[in-house]
Amino acid sequence: MVPPPGMAPPPGMAPPPGMTPPPGMAPPPGMGPPPRIGPPLGTSPMPGMGLPPRMGPPPRMVQPPSMNAPPSSAGVMNHQLASHPMSSTEAHQVQVNEVPEEFQFDPVSKTYGDPTRRPEIQSSTIEFIAPSEYMLRPPQPAVYLFLLDVSRNALECGYLSIVTEMLLNKLDKLPGDGRTQIGFLTYNSSVHFYNLADCLTQPQQMIVADTEDIFLPCPDNLLVNLSECQKLVRELLVQIPIKFIGSHDTNSALGPALQAAYKLVAPTGGRVTVFQSCLPNIGPGSLTPREDTSLKAQHLNPATDFYKRLALDCSGQQVAVDLFLVNSQYCDLATLSGVSRFSGGCIYYFPSFHASNTLHSQSLERTFERYLTRKVGFEAVLRIRCSRGLTIHTFHGNFFVRSTDLLSLPNVNPDAGFGMQVAIEENLTDVQNVCFQAALLYTSSKGERRIRVHTLCLPVSATLSDILYSADQQCIIGLLAKMGVDRSHQSSLSDAKDAFINVAIDVLSAFKLTQNVGPFSGLMAPHNLSLLPLYILALLKYVAFRPGSNTRLDDRLFAMCQMKSLPLTLAIQCIFPDLYPVHNLDSQPVMQVDGDLIPMPPRLHLSSEKLELTGAFLLDAGDSMMLLIGCNISADFCSSVLGVPSFSNIPEEMYELPETESPKSIKLLKFIRYLQAEKPFDANIQVIKGDSHHRTKFIEKLLEDRSESTLSYYEFLQHIKANIK
Repeated sequence: MVPPPGMAPPPGMAPPPGMTPPPGMAPPPGMGPPPRIGPPLGTSPMPGMGLPPRMGPPPRMVQPPSMNAPPSSAGVMNHQLASHPMSSTEAHQVQVNEVPEEFQFDPVSKTYGDPTRRPEIQSSTIEFIAPSEYMLRPPQPAVYLFLLDVSRNALECGYLSIVTEMLLNKLDKLPGDGRTQIGFLTYNSSVHFYNLADCLTQPQQMIVADTEDIFLPCPDNLLVNLSECQKLVRELLVQIPIKFIGSHDTNSALGPALQAAYKLVAPTGGRVTVFQSCLPNIGPGSLTPREDTSLKAQHLNPATDFYKRLALDCSGQQVAVDLFLVNSQYCDLATLSGVSRFSGGCIYYFPSFHASNTLHSQSLERTFERYLTRKVGFEAVLRIRCSRGLTIHTFHGNFFVRSTDLLSLPNVNPDAGFGMQVAIEENLTDVQNVCFQAALLYTSSKGERRIRVHTLCLPVSATLSDILYSADQQCIIGLLAKMGVDRSHQSSLSDAKDAFINVAIDVLSAFKLTQNVGPFSGLMAPHNLSLLPLYILALLKYVAFRPGSNTRLDDRLFAMCQMKSLPLTLAIQCIFPDLYPVHNLDSQPVMQVDGDLIPMPPRLHLSSEKLELTGAFLLDAGDSMMLLIGCNISADFCSSVLGVPSFSNIPEEMYELPETESPKSIKLLKFIRYLQAEKPFDANIQVIKGDSHHRTKFIEKLLEDRSESTLSYYEFLQHIKANIK
């Protein structure tokens, strides 16, 4: 296990001992999609199929924790390091590493010989201030460059006023210090630069019309110190939405604008934030429409490698590109996403966006506010080490793989997640435990070089039943989703879906072998894997993988990007939402949270059988919430919670709940705030009438029901049972 180039192990810390994990299963071979079959006579669904719990990130999903976490917090993995004395047998089975002499000194008791109270022994997650050996150059300042599409499509959708107003309100809350720099470019058929020198009385616009060979019109003052030039920055943000009113320029020179951004930010590194409203059609990186809702793999892959090559250049100079798509039509996300995926950036997607739509504008506002104010790390590298006998052969997420175990992350944030696949290269019969260690070296927004280290120790077993009883079904689904995205790009969607189904069949077949039961027994699964078939059915119905030509290509691609980069808990909620009855909160048990009593309604199966015409049901899908109001809901609920006298008076478009003094309203809002508190930013909420056309959006989330092209949960279980030998 070798540290990253130019990096020594953190002072006072040794690499994890060499040991190894349980034997894993390779992805199953593909098989045909399940036929539409009815349940065989005399069979019943798998017993013990309760609702899935919400669980924390699993062992094999390494997620950068919130930068708010204190250095000694347990962070992501929440597994304590073993500190008990080893037996002589154990000592022979592990690799013993020498530690620095000062490691034996306890800084609390100021005595030698007992290091067990050191933070790195007590907690599996710890952060160090990096010494100078970890710096190839002085820590970079926080640098923010915003690229704003001002083509006709962009002006018509109205995003500019939302973005500039949010920037005006949050300029003082951008992460950084006194060195923080900021700049702006706008573009249509030309690229517009803005000189923000503090000697000017107002921003100076410079236009470069030569998009084939873009250049910087002046060497200085396109990026300026935020604290010194804040007055000019604010003046520019006020001017931009007005400056282009009446423009009929329909072209979009995104490629040249990104090339200019690279030239501008490359000397220091930083973050480039792009707002794009249409298909780029001029200059390098221009694209032509190629939307085809067929499930052929070529439409899931980029049309050109321009954006990937640019992303790799950016990654080499510690520049990350974040992409906000506010498009009203097809924009070829399969191609554009490369600039973010390979530079360690993020992708945000607002299809059919228009500022006049309350749901759209609220979604953009909340997402952008979180984006501007969350913690951020710069010029980061992530190295993952594992015990001898194991190798990591595939990583999942947004990054560039610099070497076999080193990921380049120009930016890192608490809303990103990563996955890895581990191969067993040597026999592990002589070891009892294996270790994994993830070390993130990054520069904080305050210019401090830090190392955050997560360490995880897992037991090894040669018994199949031990492996199955210890498996984490949510981790399996999270990694399967990432692998399914890769399979879809490399082969086809149908191959990915066949592999999902085979995983369920293989896991339940393996468990059956351990139970010594007859060939005609029912489906069996350990409790910890009892929901695996349900999760896999949810994956098959998720936007990224669901069949049919009704799914827009950009929608499918964005869902795939989400599966590759979301933290596990958020990804699971996107795949498998939560359903709650909220019309009878008065009779529900309560839980005390921060001194307040929160009603706790039960989670329901995602089936229309659970809906009632006299009820109200809240569906939490992670980044969005829907409140379905039954057609026969009581007038008391309507007046108390919705502020209207009856069901017929509920507006067709309702995107917030009024705060009334009634107990019903207070309890519902408390429950919603409790759910929101666990999210990076508040989800949008939409009130849907039971007879509204919006009801379709709610019903398609009821994953246990049959649809035109997919099986019900009951039918899916019977299909699995029929294929288990």
